[in-house]
Amino acid sequence: MSGTAGKDNVRPHRIASCPQCGQSVRLDDANPWRPFCSERCKMLDLGEWFNGGFAIPDEEPPFGGDPGYPTPRQ
Repeated sequence: MSGTAGKDNVRPHRIASCPQCGQSVRLDDANPWRPFCSERCKMLDLGEWFNGGFAIPDEEPPFGGDPGYPTPRQ
C-alpha cells in the first residue's frame, strides 16, 4: 500500500475572516474560538450583543398590532 493513499481524502483547511478584526482564521477544530481569531475578539463580539450593538430583527408586530387581539382605544 502506498504512503500517499490517505492524503487524497484530506480536505484543505477552510479559511475565513474573523468577524471582529478581519484577520484570517482557520475554521476547524484546531481553533477553539472559531469563527473568531482569539478569545479577545470573541469576548468583544459578545460584549456588543450584551450592550445592544447587535440585534436579531423581530418579525412580530409591535404591541397592540397583532390581528388576533383588539388594539387599545386611545
